[in-house]
Amino acid sequence: FLDRGNIGNARIEGLVETLNMTGPQYNWCLTVFFFTYCVFEVPSNLILKRLRPSIWLPSIMVSWGTVMTLMGIVQDFRGLLIARLFLGVTEAGLYPGVAYYITMWYCRTEAQLRQAMFFSAASVAGAFSGLLAYAIAKMDGVGGYEGWRWIFILEGILTVLVACIAFFTIYDFPETAQFLTEPERAWVVHRLRYQGSKDSGQMVAESEHFKWKYVREAFTDWQIYLGLWMYWGIVCPLYGTSLFLPSIIRELGYTASTAQLLTVPIYITAAVLAVAVAWFSDRSGQRSPYIFACMCAIGIGFMICLTASAHGGVPGVVYAGIFIAVCGIYPAFPGNVTWISNNLAGSYKRSAGMAIHIGVGNLAGAMSSNFYRASDSPKYILGHALELGFVAVGLCAVVGLRWTYRRLNRKRNQMPVGEYSDAENSEKGDRAPTYRYVL
Repeated sequence: FLDRGNIGNARIEGLVETLNMTGPQYNWCLTVFFFTYCVFEVPSNLILKRLRPSIWLPSIMVSWGTVMTLMGIVQDFRGLLIARLFLGVTEAGLYPGVAYYITMWYCRTEAQLRQAMFFSAASVAGAFSGLLAYAIAKMDGVGGYEGWRWIFILEGILTVLVACIAFFTIYDFPETAQFLTEPERAWVVHRLRYQGSKDSGQMVAESEHFKWKYVREAFTDWQIYLGLWMYWGIVCPLYGTSLFLPSIIRELGYTASTAQLLTVPIYITAAVLAVAVAWFSDRSGQRSPYIFACMCAIGIGFMICLTASAHGGVPGVVYAGIFIAVCGIYPAFPGNVTWISNNLAGSYKRSAGMAIHIGVGNLAGAMSSNFYRASDSPKYILGHALELGFVAVGLCAVVGLRWTYRRLNRKRNQMPVGEYSDAENSEKGDRAPTYRYVL
């Protein structure tokens, strides 16, 4: 996460000026990342399951850390554009891979807290990105490199070092975990495989074997595509703020160094809220009310930004609006990913479905990369308005998902138990009459 968003910090330290780039060229460098990022997410998640997490995840970390380091020596727009394309290829497997990895270990009512703890690392990365950029930018001139180049070089090297440690510290699956006893391994595996049907009166194990049929089912599942609108309603603001927040704050009249530092309290607060909301969500066994409330906070934040920017002369109010929006974004995101993963049954369908949801959903990053145009500064009214529009559509999607899940659960509650064999229900996955959706 540190590597993905640090281009926003590099920009205000002189990246655009050094490479003689225009505003639209900078936006293209942000946009192309998401094209390759989207394409490679599903293959990466399938490889993760077929290979081993302890091999695959650190390997792709080494790859993108290397690409990030090399971004520090690009000489023009073309070089940066190509580097960003390859960064999307190498980084594609990380978030969907880790999100899926969490579902291999934790049940549906335990997953959001773990997803939030991982995703809050993105928020903390945003905070440290500002602090590190502030400190690293002081290296301007060292080795003949500008300060923004050192941001890419040092953060890329740090990623490679962490990846080398990860090779030896990641456990693969509960079935092979050496720190568990044999009865403990059996207990963990049993509760994971039977979690979807425990409220139906007929215990059915989830399918664990691979069939291309499960991948096709993921690509044609209605809930993933309705969920995408919810995802876009959260991720458009997420990427809009992470990529442009330092620039937005600087355009409010603050210096570059102050703009870097003013991003820190926003991200730290958001990280704490993400974990707190996830804890309450897991305790209640509900996802949609918390997602809906957090998305309302995002909408309120952008309404404040929009009206304050249109009025002009109140940078503190715009900053407050961004603060509120980000504090809604970071709790909502793990909730949205957890909710869809909770309602996909069958290991490989969940693997592919989560990758589609996150991969296609991240095309929102390609869109939001062009929301905040240099020509619209310092007010960025168009950008704030577009973010608000996506949030409104996302709220409608949350309501639609909950209503449909609730209707299907009621319908299945009225169906007779034992209509299909356990093997048939296992094959049907989340479409089986024994499966109950999380609301």
